[in-house]
Amino acid sequence: MPPASESVQGKDDAVPTVADAPMSEAIFRAARVHRITAGSLLRETGLYPGQELLMMQLWERGEQRQADLIKTLGLDPSTVTKMLQRLEQSGFVTRSPSPTDRRAVVVNATRAGQALRDRVLQAWRDLEAVTAAGFSDEEYEQAMRVLARIEANLTGTNSDADDSSMAC
Repeated sequence: MPPASESVQGKDDAVPTVADAPMSEAIFRAARVHRITAGSLLRETGLYPGQELLMMQLWERGEQRQADLIKTLGLDPSTVTKMLQRLEQSGFVTRSPSPTDRRAVVVNATRAGQALRDRVLQAWRDLEAVTAAGFSDEEYEQAMRVLARIEANLTGTNSDADDSSMAC
């Protein structure tokens, strides 16, 4: 394993390696490239990576309180506020005071925002195809189990019962 000061060789935008953390480094690299690819596929919609997840919530659940979007997305409130400001400036969402709770702000997709739905969903289908290219059904299922286990480890929701499901 290379020392922490070395970089992954052969890449112009090399990511520094992290001594004794190869899985974390691999996850970081894969997530970074996945996000870049998602951004490329979303570019034609006028959305930035992450904004489509917010829009998907509005498409699936309709008008929502901003606080509920923050909770569902699991993001910092300031991040969601900034995201909503950009989406509102682009004409994809509206924000207005809640008619039933003066403290709440309600978010709704505009007609222009609704019009993005098919293109965004196609971008995600394309991202899935690129991400899983060359996987057999068995490899795909195994990758999904491993990713679920990693997520459970990081969120502290795994249990000893999960260990038996990871047998290869």
